[in-house]
Amino acid sequence: MDLCPVHVKNTPQIHSLLRNSVPDRPISFNFAIRVSRGKIPVYRSLVVRAAGKKNHGGSNSSSSSSSSSGDGEHSIPEGDGAKRDDSSRDTTKSNDTSSHNSHRKPLDWREFRAFLCDLEKAETASTGSHNKDKDGAHLNSKPLGLKWAHPISSPENGCVLIATELLDGIRSFERTVVLLLRSGTRNPREGPFGIIINRPLPRRIKDMEPTNPNLRTTFAECSLHFGGVLETSTFLLRTEKKTKLPGFEEVVPGLYFGERNSLDDVAGLVKKGVLKPQDVKFFQGYVGWQFDQLKDEIESKGYWHIAACSANLVHGASMEGLWEEILQLMGGDYSELSRKPKQDM
Repeated sequence: MDLCPVHVKNTPQIHSLLRNSVPDRPISFNFAIRVSRGKIPVYRSLVVRAAGKKNHGGSNSSSSSSSSSGDGEHSIPEGDGAKRDDSSRDTTKSNDTSSHNSHRKPLDWREFRAFLCDLEKAETASTGSHNKDKDGAHLNSKPLGLKWAHPISSPENGCVLIATELLDGIRSFERTVVLLLRSGTRNPREGPFGIIINRPLPRRIKDMEPTNPNLRTTFAECSLHFGGVLETSTFLLRTEKKTKLPGFEEVVPGLYFGERNSLDDVAGLVKKGVLKPQDVKFFQGYVGWQFDQLKDEIESKGYWHIAACSANLVHGASMEGLWEEILQLMGGDYSELSRKPKQDM
């Protein structure tokens, strides 16, 4: 798993999580976040529950790229990290804790990673503040917002590629955000591919005069987007996390993609009430690379920044301004880049 720089005190559970990327089953473990107190590090202990599904088969298969929704597990901050005996736990305190956490939604592994990044940002921002209490209570975890983004070091399924200023002047790619549907393998026939998600077209499906009856009726009012220069039509489906869509490939929890040959299946889900027409976004074209080609564009040419972000950003109501929004959420130098004018090429 690719974490942003968070100071984590090693435990066997943390070591296992970082090594295996995603746990096979829901886990609960203690870890300590380092809080700076001048020159003296103070460790604040948390108990976190996270759920996920390990990617056993690589990123090139439908089943392997699915992510767990993390059903039934919560992220629960504890006080001071001391071990607790369930049999001796105060009943009133237990009930209060249960009530306090009942509204918290489960964290999948991507959200858990974002939670750690957010906690690190809060710790960094609070350094030198005069209103900190001695126990560091200001670092109590808070639920993730609906929109979050943070940098990661290498591509993964469901990440986004954000065009750098070096692509300014290249019309097809300048200031684009590419959702990586599959991060690819070293097999040259199974390279990374994705779709540009922030280039809406000024037309709807019905304006294309489609021959497919489902496109003419069920999806006639759906918006259309430019997805890339390679010719294959693609669509994204958004669902509630608890709703699984067999037969479609899940990119991140609650977000699936499909191609033209599965259009009838999507229409069937709309007719059954599982989806609404507005839950589907259509894209003309896609982008793709050979494995080493994308790696070269990121590491040597500097064409792309890589980020993990929330599904609400990827499938938002409006994609205009998405490039700037993600960079600003990433913070630091990325935020500065979002305010730079385009370079003349």
